[in-house]
Amino acid sequence: MTGQVYKSTGSWYTVKNELGHVYECRIKGKFRIKGIKSTNPIAVGDIVDFEIETDNNQESGVIYNIHDRSNYIVRKSVNLSKQTHIIAANLDQVFLMITINNPPTLSSFIDRFLVTAEAYSIKTVLLFNKIDVYDQETLDEVRYLAHIYRKIGYECLGVSAVTGKNVDKVKALMKDKVSMFSGHSGVGKSTLVNAIEPELNIKTKAISTQHMQGQHTTTFAEMFDLDFGAKIIDTPGIKGFGVVDMDKEEVGDYFPEIFKLKQDCKFNNCLHVQEPHCAVKQALEDGDIEYSRYRSYLQIIEGEDEHYRTDIWDKV
Repeated sequence: MTGQVYKSTGSWYTVKNELGHVYECRIKGKFRIKGIKSTNPIAVGDIVDFEIETDNNQESGVIYNIHDRSNYIVRKSVNLSKQTHIIAANLDQVFLMITINNPPTLSSFIDRFLVTAEAYSIKTVLLFNKIDVYDQETLDEVRYLAHIYRKIGYECLGVSAVTGKNVDKVKALMKDKVSMFSGHSGVGKSTLVNAIEPELNIKTKAISTQHMQGQHTTTFAEMFDLDFGAKIIDTPGIKGFGVVDMDKEEVGDYFPEIFKLKQDCKFNNCLHVQEPHCAVKQALEDGDIEYSRYRSYLQIIEGEDEHYRTDIWDKV
């Protein structure tokens, strides 16, 4: 029997077959996917083959095969373990939710997420949430960030899950697609999903006022069928986003504005750091590439985390 994974709790997987029947499945023995080492060999969105077992008159499934993925999005944990985790597979698009404060989303986090999505050929839409509560200065910051990313080619929308602003536009983008919602805890993923499909009634929590950080409400990735022909994957909040298995030489290929200029550099293997006659550094000086994006690029090729080092600029 073949089905799609709708929920993963670590040891059990909820799988729905072509007829819409749902089975709780597990993996029999060790299950490894060639070329991928991760904490979870099977992810939400995967297409799997499974067989039914009956124990004490209760049916469950045993997964024995996973179909080839069209894509997947993966992150490296930012804690000491540095383990790789597949967030979801077989996606049409990702909505990355961003808040300027309450909690803050750093541009370095946005850029790392976008680099990973580019590497796995997944379209990303940036949603600037909670615009109903921002003052004029914060709204100007939203507009400035949106300008940066629109100039690169990313679609950006200001949304409010509370007032419903642009929720209809998000729904239109989702129709007949598998969409994943991601971002820090507290940016309003579950609230927006509830605004899109109120009957889901996904649990939400308030922001921690002490640290201005979100509290985890979604504890595992889960996919839902929506009544307007869309599938949505709600994911746990991500504190940090480590980039996985990227050579220094290829990182620039996943920054569209750097990739566009690399052919104009004097050296084919230019890393755009110390090399002479570098088109990327010239564009940076001319204001055609944003310093925040270039700073994120340097962080990634240096293997740094999302908190900026000051000495990295000595190499520029």
